[in-house]
Amino acid sequence: MEKETKIKIPQEYKRLFDSDWREAAIYGGRYSLKSHTVARFLLISAMMKKTRVACFREFQNSIAESSHQLLADLIRQYELNDFEVTNNSIVNKLNGCDFIFKGLWHNEQSIKSIEGIDIAWVEEAQTVTRQSLEVLTPTVRKSGSRIIYTYNRLFEDDPVHQRLVIEGRPNTLIINVNYDIAVKYGMMPEEIRLEIEDDKEKRPSLYQHKWMGEPNTLERKIYKDWNLIDEIPHEARLYRRGLDFGYTNDPSVLIDIYEYNGGFILDEQFYRKGLSNKAIADYINNLPESGTLVIADSAEPKSIDEISSYGVRIVGAAKGQGSVYQGIQFVQAQKISLTKRSAKTYKAYLNYVFAEDRSGKIINEPDDTNHEWSNPMDALRYGFNGAKIAERETPDPIFATFGTHFVED
Repeated sequence: MEKETKIKIPQEYKRLFDSDWREAAIYGGRYSLKSHTVARFLLISAMMKKTRVACFREFQNSIAESSHQLLADLIRQYELNDFEVTNNSIVNKLNGCDFIFKGLWHNEQSIKSIEGIDIAWVEEAQTVTRQSLEVLTPTVRKSGSRIIYTYNRLFEDDPVHQRLVIEGRPNTLIINVNYDIAVKYGMMPEEIRLEIEDDKEKRPSLYQHKWMGEPNTLERKIYKDWNLIDEIPHEARLYRRGLDFGYTNDPSVLIDIYEYNGGFILDEQFYRKGLSNKAIADYINNLPESGTLVIADSAEPKSIDEISSYGVRIVGAAKGQGSVYQGIQFVQAQKISLTKRSAKTYKAYLNYVFAEDRSGKIINEPDDTNHEWSNPMDALRYGFNGAKIAERETPDPIFATFGTHFVED
């Protein structure tokens, strides 16, 4: 006799199993069991009848960045042997149910071509753009189909929250949950509980955002109103590249800066971990207009000298007291556009915020707790830096525009 499998679902998520909703907004702080519960719900649905499940994220460059691993882990945990898990897909061998995994960002035609979706799950939906929402909703058009959005709020104007909760949509299920659910059902690891208590005592503002699901205020957002463009216009002029170094834990980031129509266009060239100085130099030397000046983090003079020895025109950013904020102020004053292929830089733009002190007062320093967001922002700021370069080479016309106030701490 086969062993009976019991998959536990917290009572707060029971409404997922009702059929009277079209879209679901499930939001709150970390460790509120959102992703794990929705994944369990999808697996149960896929065992009950043939169901086509599409798992989306705004940013997904590989299957490793999707919810595939979470679903596969749960299949193994519960010994759901009806499912066949491959590197790129999940299929129920008995009823033909299948799971597909796609990124929404800059992928409109591929998304529009997907047919027969019964349930769409959009994970990390706080980063989903209005454009992606406009593409996704009519794509999930099968009779009785549903869309589930799970997210931790970023800002007060997150498009998904504005659409589903603030403005409201017909037949929408709203579930707001926090970590107290994990405590209630005995699913809270002691290590996480201690981290929560430490944040609550020492970092109350972080606690409210991270664990209680409160959005950052728009005043904390460092850069606003960047425009997304498909391609770089032929008339745009490349004159700077900004480089931030990383290796094992942090990525190295290279961003091209173009001048166009009274503003600037940013184009992400690479965002990668594990790049040696030689690999960085080879990459730059193989780019069009490889002689364009690269301005890099001067905290690594040996790296700059080594890359320079491979024939790259590179210098270190000048530094001085208070200069990070000065550089930020300069970028804030510009009309900035970003190419749609610059996914990591756009994600950093969304998450890049000013720090707060313990009382919740905003201070004029970027919140540097997550280098995933700060690395691209540092790279572009270096690219705008030009203060001390004139001492090392013949200045070009950009210095007349940028002056000597672009220096880095």
